[in-house]
Amino acid sequence: MKTQGDAHEMINISTLVQEKFLFLNKFIQSPKEVGSITPSSKYLARAMTRSVPWHGIQAAAELGAGTGAITEYIKNAAEEPTRILLFEKDPVLRSQLSEKYTGMACYSDACQIRKAMSAEGIGHLDLILSGLPFFNFPQPIRDAIMNEILLSLKPGGWFVAFQYSLQMKQQLSHYFDIEAIQFVPFNLPPAFVYICRKRGDGEDEL
Repeated sequence: MKTQGDAHEMINISTLVQEKFLFLNKFIQSPKEVGSITPSSKYLARAMTRSVPWHGIQAAAELGAGTGAITEYIKNAAEEPTRILLFEKDPVLRSQLSEKYTGMACYSDACQIRKAMSAEGIGHLDLILSGLPFFNFPQPIRDAIMNEILLSLKPGGWFVAFQYSLQMKQQLSHYFDIEAIQFVPFNLPPAFVYICRKRGDGEDEL
């Protein structure tokens, strides 16, 4: 006889399988924009969120939220009344995020972080977490997103990003103090988590 707990576990497994198939389909359609064949693992999500001093975070953003694999950990780690903005280009994934995370505003374009902040009445961000595959983007788009990150983060603000290589280290070190790089082997593919803080006093532009 199946218990309520068994039924709940089966629903969770079914949802996870659906998310993996959806993510794989999105990767097949746009491999450079998605960057991976599967959503981020719990090990990667933990590495991304455990590095953040959440007690000092009042406003944050997640870039490339996807299926919400890291968003769920952000939701559990963030303290009230932290404001969270989600950015996801794919309309299907963005719609699902909006339905699941009703307390987080969802936007489509990571090149317009400040515009979203203005719409939400947020003056600056204390933290940006990113799952965007920066090295897959053309340099102008990469620069545009990085410029938005720099101009929306407060001085000393946190930028935590995962990548599948160390190719972004040089560009990130030009604008941030890289406090640590954590290797997460139990992810597909294995990933590097850059834990950075914005240096300077404000208006750094590329």
